[in-house]
Amino acid sequence: MNSNNTIAPFSDEYFMKQAMQEAHKAFEADEIPVGAVIVSNNRIIARSHNLTERLNDVTAHAEMQAITAAANFLGGKYLKDCTLYVTLEPCNMCAGALAWSQISKIVYGAKDEKRGFTKFTPSPLHPKTKLISGILEDESANLIRSFFAKKRN
Repeated sequence: MNSNNTIAPFSDEYFMKQAMQEAHKAFEADEIPVGAVIVSNNRIIARSHNLTERLNDVTAHAEMQAITAAANFLGGKYLKDCTLYVTLEPCNMCAGALAWSQISKIVYGAKDEKRGFTKFTPSPLHPKTKLISGILEDESANLIRSFFAKKRN
């Protein structure tokens, strides 16, 4: 953030806010509220959110949808020089797909204590992939908590 409390353009916070917008779309669609964007050269090339309920597909996580959209946009399967912003720590399945994509950087918001990849496999990512956590962590975690509280009522 800069001195007047606005989010600087092209910062991790700026792009995570974009991922949060996707998470809110998932929330409104009664999907687990996880959102993702993939950025290349400070440009969003893919936006997605969980679609597991709508598509009746357990693999339709926000990250998986974003990987496919970004690869289609770039015309190739590798996401070198790209960054994934995702509101919740990726699961093992998504971390494996991200490793295969050779994505350069992953930034996530809230830690997933039950299913996050760092709990099970500390380093399944490509060796050159940078990992940053905790960006908009509280906002991301609160949205997930709200979703599951709503489900319990």
